Amino acid sequence: DRFLGVDKRRTLAPLAAETFEEWFRGRSRPASPAARGKVLFMNDTFTNYNYPEIGRAAVRVLEAAGFEVSLAEMGCCGRPQISSGLLREARDMAADNLMRLTGAIRAGLPIVGVEPSCVLTMRDEYPDLIVGDDTRRLADSVFLLEEFLLQLKEKDVLDLRFRERSGKALFHGHCHQKSLVGTGPSLEVLGLIPGLETEEIPSGCCGMAGSFGYEKEHYDISLTIGELKLFPAVRESGGDVDIIANGASCRQQIAHGTGRGTRHIAEVLADALQD
Repeated sequence: DRFLGVDKRRTLAPLAAETFEEWFRGRSRPASPAARGKVLFMNDTFTNYNYPEIGRAAVRVLEAAGFEVSLAEMGCCGRPQISSGLLREARDMAADNLMRLTGAIRAGLPIVGVEPSCVLTMRDEYPDLIVGDDTRRLADSVFLLEEFLLQLKEKDVLDLRFRERSGKALFHGHCHQKSLVGTGPSLEVLGLIPGLETEEIPSGCCGMAGSFGYEKEHYDISLTIGELKLFPAVRESGGDVDIIANGASCRQQIAHGTGRGTRHIAEVLADALQD
């Protein structure tokens, strides 16, 4: 609070005892070969260090859909640098990731991620940072988990079976996702779970906006933004209603502002899979 300007009232994200990468490299792999080929999973910073359970859920869903999952051997996407105006540093990070992923891109491997800002930075801003065919191929190869699943569904090759699950869920869309993709893919994929009634919260930004909500000068307005529509909708929902939010910042803000736990769509899908 005093030296870094992070408001002392703000709860920080948890640090996982075991990172997602540690779990992934030490886990037992499926015995049977993958029927549908290989995908690369984007192990973003939040998934790796704060919420590895979301990465584990995404891997479970992708493997259930018939894919062999490998890690995308890449560094940070550069979103924090872009948000802070450090474009030279962001360009260097983008160039490094492009070099690491060029072979996979040229081999036609899809890259699937769960953190909207990271996925959509590579799709939307990399082509502006580094102009070229390989950057465009990379942008065309990166998908949110639900986008990837929806493409399979539209091709009639999605082989996932979900259990009947009665109940209701509220979905809050991440700003980056809403501006570039929309919440349609998320809602349509959640609709694959029989009996689950999903309603989108008609909210704007949650108020966190990356580091904005952590800063002392912005803490109060951050919570004021959350109180416009998001927090009241969450508070008025019953305790048996799932609150689903894909953005790490959104989940932190909802928990901080309402005391309610939230889930990523990957966790909801994984829990609904038939054994």
